Amino acid sequence: MNQFEVVIQGQLVLPEQVVEGEIGVQNGKIVVISEGIGNLQATTIVNAQGKYVFPGLIDAHVHCFSNPDEGFEVTSAAAAAGGVTTFLDMPYDLPNPINNVDIFKEKVERLNEQSIVDICLWGTISKYDGIEQIKPLAEAGAVAFKMSTFETDAYRFPRIPDYEIMKAMEQLREYDLVAAFHAENDEIIADLIEDYQKAGKVYPKAHMETRPPYTETSAVLKLMEFAHWTDSKLHIVHVSHPRTLELIKLFKEQGTKVTSETCYTYLLLNCDDLDKYGPKAKNNPPLRYQEDVDGLWEKLKTNDLDFVTSDHAPWSWAHKEKGKDNIFLAASGMPGLDIMGSLMFESMVVDKGFSPVHFAKAMAQNPADIYGIPNKGRIAEGFDADFAIIDPEVVWTIDENQFHSYSKISPFHGQKVNGKVVHTIVRGETVYDGEKVTKEPGFGAFVPGKAFKQ
Repeated sequence: MNQFEVVIQGQLVLPEQVVEGEIGVQNGKIVVISEGIGNLQATTIVNAQGKYVFPGLIDAHVHCFSNPDEGFEVTSAAAAAGGVTTFLDMPYDLPNPINNVDIFKEKVERLNEQSIVDICLWGTISKYDGIEQIKPLAEAGAVAFKMSTFETDAYRFPRIPDYEIMKAMEQLREYDLVAAFHAENDEIIADLIEDYQKAGKVYPKAHMETRPPYTETSAVLKLMEFAHWTDSKLHIVHVSHPRTLELIKLFKEQGTKVTSETCYTYLLLNCDDLDKYGPKAKNNPPLRYQEDVDGLWEKLKTNDLDFVTSDHAPWSWAHKEKGKDNIFLAASGMPGLDIMGSLMFESMVVDKGFSPVHFAKAMAQNPADIYGIPNKGRIAEGFDADFAIIDPEVVWTIDENQFHSYSKISPFHGQKVNGKVVHTIVRGETVYDGEKVTKEPGFGAFVPGKAFKQ
C-alpha cells in the first residue's frame, strides 16, 4: 500500500459526481483518487468524513489594492478563511494601475512575499496608446486583461475608447487571452446622475435608478459585436440582469466567444437592500429588483451563467459613510472573500437544491477553464491539491468585525448561515483549519497566465 504525504477523506466532489473516498497527495499534487475509506496511508490524514471536499474555490474578481490599506496579506488571509485557494487580482490598483510590465513585475514580487494563497494577476491598458504593453504584460504572465466602458477615474479606471478596444481584442486573440469588461454605458449614467443630483434625488435607490438595465445591456451588445468581428474571447464581469445573459446566449449561438459571471451580491441581495443598508449595499452595477435576482438564479441553473465571483472591494467605513446623505458620494463595492463560499453553498446546495457538482463548476472549475489556469479548479489526478472542505451541518453567524479583510462592512452582518468552510488546503498544505489561518505570508505563489514566457 502506497504511503502519501497527505490523505484527505470525505465526500469528494469530482467533476461529474460525488463519491465517498480518499485523495492521496504527494509534492502538492493529487496523485490518487480512491473510492471508499481506509485504502490509502499517509503521514497526515485529514478526516473530513461527513463533509464535502470541493476543489479549492477560485475567485476571479478581487480588488486587493483599490484600497491600499488592504493588500495581499489580509486579502489572501480572507481568501483562505473563505475556502478560496486561488484568486485573480484586478489591475485597478491605487495609486497606479497595472498597465505596464515594470509595475506588473513589481507586483509579482510583492505577491510572492506576502500572499498566503495562490494568485493570478490581471493586466489592463491605459486610456490611450496602451496597446504596446499587451505583449510584455502577456508574456510576463498576466492571466487576462480587464477594461471598462465606464470611467471611474481617467488614469486608474478609465473608459477605453472603442478603437482602442478593437485593437486590444485583436492583440489578445493572438495570445488566446480573455478580454474582460466592466460593461456599463458611461454617457447615459453620467447624464442620469447629473439630472438626479440637480433634482436633489440622492436617496439610496437613486443609485439603481441612475443605472437602469439598458446601461448594462447596451454596453454588452457593443462589446459582443466587437468580439464577433475580431474573433476574440470576451468575458462580461458582474452581470446584474438576466436580459444581459439572454443576449449573451444569442451571440454564443452565433459562434461568438463570450462568457459571463455574476457576483454573490447580485444573487443574494436586491435593490430593497439599498433602502435597508444604504451605502453598505452600494456596488456597480447596482442591485436589481427581486424578479431580476430570480432570473439570474434561473440562468445559473441552466448554465447560461458561467461562474460566481465576489468582486471583493475592501472599503473602510469612511469611504462608505460619505454617502449617508447622498448615495452618489459613497464608494462602490463590498468585501466578500471571507464569506462568499459559505453563503453560496447555503444558497445553491442547501436552499435551492443545486448539486455539489454544479457548485464546484460555478465556484472553481469554470473560472479555471475560461482563464486557462493550469492544474486548478477540479479534483483530478495531476492537479494541484487545492481543497475547500465545507461542513453542511455547521450553523454559524456572520460577524463583519471578524473579517480578515481590512474592510469590516457587510450587509450580511448578523446573518445565520447553514454550512461553513471548515478547512482550506493549498498544494497539500493546510492554510486554514476552521478557526485560524495557519500559514505565514509567502506561502502563496504567483500563477502565471497561459502566454507566460520565462
